[in-house]
Amino acid sequence: MSRLSNKICAIIPTFNNGGTVANVVRRTHRFIDDIIVVVDGSTDNTLEQITSLGFVITIVFYTKNRGKGYALKQGFSKARSMGFDYVLTLDADGQHYPENIPLLMKQSKYNSGCIVLGSRVLVQDNMPRKNTFANRFSNFWFTVQTGVSLPDTQTGMRIYPLYKMRHTALLTDRYEAELELLVFMSWAGTKIIPVPIDVYYPPKNERISHFKPFRDFTRISILNTFLCLLAIVYGWPRIIIRKIIR
Repeated sequence: MSRLSNKICAIIPTFNNGGTVANVVRRTHRFIDDIIVVVDGSTDNTLEQITSLGFVITIVFYTKNRGKGYALKQGFSKARSMGFDYVLTLDADGQHYPENIPLLMKQSKYNSGCIVLGSRVLVQDNMPRKNTFANRFSNFWFTVQTGVSLPDTQTGMRIYPLYKMRHTALLTDRYEAELELLVFMSWAGTKIIPVPIDVYYPPKNERISHFKPFRDFTRISILNTFLCLLAIVYGWPRIIIRKIIR
C-alpha cells in the first residue's frame, strides 16, 4: 500500500495505554512514516512500549497528566515546528482502526484545507451509553453554534489542516478541547467532512477509559454554554458576513 504525503504526520496522545499503544503506533506506521506520540504523564509502561518498537518516532513527554486537549496542543506545536501541513490524530486505546487512515486521506486529498472526521456508529455492541448520550448532546449544540450538522463531534480520529490553525487558540485542556476546536474552525469557514469508520469497544470488564462522566460532562456543558454566548456575538455574525460576501 502506498504511503501518504510527507506533509502529514500522525499525533497519538496517550495516558496509561501501555497495553495498546504500541500496537496502535505499529499499525499507524504502515500508512504514515512520521508519528508523534504525546505521553501525557503516563505512570505505567507506556514509555517503555513505544521506545522499543524498532523504528523511529517522535516522543513528547511530560510527567504530570494535563489532559487530552493539552496533549493535542503539544502535538500540534511539535508538528508545526517539524514543518508538517496536516496532522492525523487517533486514540491510543485501540478504539480506532489505523487501517481506516486511507479513507480519511482520500477525502483530505480531494478536499484540500478541510477537516476530515472519522465518524463512528453511535449505537453498536459494547458502546457505553454515556458515550452515546454525550455525543448526541455535543452534536446538537454544535449545530446550534455553527449551523453545521455532524454525526460525531467527539471522535478522536481526524485530519486537521495544521497550516490553518496558527491563530486558533484552545481555551480548554481536556476532552472538550476537540469540540471547541471544531467550533472555532467552523466559524473560521473551514469545511468539515465526516467519513464513516470502524470502531472497537472492548467488553466492559476489559475497557480502560479516562472519561469521568460527571466531571467531563459538566465541563462539556460549561463549554457549550460559553460557546453559545460567543456564537451570538462572534460566531454567527462571522458566518452571516461570509455568506453575504460570497
